[in-house]
Amino acid sequence: MPAKKPRTKKNPKVLGRRVFRVARSRTGLGVFATKPIKKNAYIVEYTGPLLTNAQCDALPENRYWFEVNARWTIDGSPRSNVARYINHSCRPNADPMIRDRRIRIKAIRNIEPGDEITYDYGKDHFNAYIKPHGCLCVKCRAKRARERTEARAANARKRKRAERAQRARPVALD
Repeated sequence: MPAKKPRTKKNPKVLGRRVFRVARSRTGLGVFATKPIKKNAYIVEYTGPLLTNAQCDALPENRYWFEVNARWTIDGSPRSNVARYINHSCRPNADPMIRDRRIRIKAIRNIEPGDEITYDYGKDHFNAYIKPHGCLCVKCRAKRARERTEARAANARKRKRAERAQRARPVALD
């Protein structure tokens, strides 16, 4: 009798054949694709204890809380929740999908191996945790670099103009 082939399931987390890995990124730990991920593909679920918002108000502030709706919040602080390592980006390649008090992270465009998986954390989290230190996503870093380059060029033009004006002034003889 031929050997039975093992059944494979669609959920990559169940079999341990994840399409991502947790590794060091510019902002701490991040989640990186190990295989190509197609647009609209499920990546990972944001897991943790389900708390009511009243319970959250009684607990100290936690940056891993993910608000499901006006009544429920998921505490994603356990380290077994791999989705907690997905970083913020102003130009994300994934998006959280909330359904039945569950949060699943889904790709919103094709992700190549080695790309960091990111999603937009939203205005409240951004203003509370990211804005005071400055956003470190690729888009914002490029924008700040461009602004610095433009400022340097403007200062160089200003210095050159001042030097020309200095040379053009006649020297007064006493």
